[in-house]
Amino acid sequence: MKKNLLLFVFISAVQFGFAQEPLKTTGFIIVGSMLNFDDSTTLTLDNANNNEQVAKGIILGGKFTLIGKILEPTLCLLKITGQQPQFIYLENSKITISGSKENFSNMSLEGSSSHNDFVFFQNSFNPLAMRFQSLAQQINSLPEGIERTNSMNFYDKVLDSIQQQIDFFVTDRKDSYVAPFVLLVTNQFYDDILLLEKRYNKLSDRVKSSGIGNNLIQYINYNKVGAVGSAAIDFAQPDVNGKSIALSSFKGKYVLVDFWASWCKPCRLENPNVVANYEKFKSKNFTILGVSLDKVDQKNNWVQAIKTDKLSWTHVSDLQGWSNAAAQLYHVSGIPFNILVDPSGKIVARNLRGFDLERKLCELLGCN
Repeated sequence: MKKNLLLFVFISAVQFGFAQEPLKTTGFIIVGSMLNFDDSTTLTLDNANNNEQVAKGIILGGKFTLIGKILEPTLCLLKITGQQPQFIYLENSKITISGSKENFSNMSLEGSSSHNDFVFFQNSFNPLAMRFQSLAQQINSLPEGIERTNSMNFYDKVLDSIQQQIDFFVTDRKDSYVAPFVLLVTNQFYDDILLLEKRYNKLSDRVKSSGIGNNLIQYINYNKVGAVGSAAIDFAQPDVNGKSIALSSFKGKYVLVDFWASWCKPCRLENPNVVANYEKFKSKNFTILGVSLDKVDQKNNWVQAIKTDKLSWTHVSDLQGWSNAAAQLYHVSGIPFNILVDPSGKIVARNLRGFDLERKLCELLGCN
């Protein structure tokens, strides 16, 4: 039920809009050899960010040429009918491509240092990302016990390896236009906006002032609101009976502020996990404050969902849907979403789902 764009591994951030400034350059020329395609086969190069066509040509005698100009190094898709589109990190330079109809996905490319950086990122990061996702699925299916604990420990090691790869890439390639791209698409693996800002500050001034660099700092500034380590911003909304309840009234406890809605299927699927953790930790100075993004005409559905899902904690809503004042305050653009506030009122975690919620509560409150 995402209202915003979900970042996913290495290709999802291409849909961010980048404000770009022109570079002083003559443009790019791509000279290609693509064997075993019929003459006059159409070939296009599209901007992966906005799907706009960057260049178009045809294959004749196994050869093609694409000429154009871009504002800055940009991730593009090389498309040939009947073939899986291939990513190219294009820059204004002379580039050569070699491939064939039978092995299009393994074409070779020379002449773009940005593409070299992109390939390095893929080769070093993708195996770790796939392992990370596999472990997450495995852990979700395991009952509590030694096997689950061992899997979680290995999960942490893989996550550490991912962080090391990110730091290595940014430190080693701080003047690469691919570096801010990497920071955007890997942010989901740690969800620490202050760490993201620290990594951004390592980039060269040239890259910071680029379109994708500007996009990244805007993302950082926006998401620093409600960041881990910051003080939770207070709010008050009516509960199901119309009584105003403030977040600050829970000061002195750990409180999970859980943004959800009765109509949100992923929220409803996550609710059993939230219930299980509430039952496990409610005697350890922990509670939950549910904030619904239902509307006025959905109030009965909201109240019924609380009963059906057995959500036996405090619930509030101003019944304004996505315009919920608390959701706006915390820049909530997708649900389910939550923040964990400690007894002093400081945010200590965000967006805890699945076993991550239990793990964090165990870390803070103990599991015994």
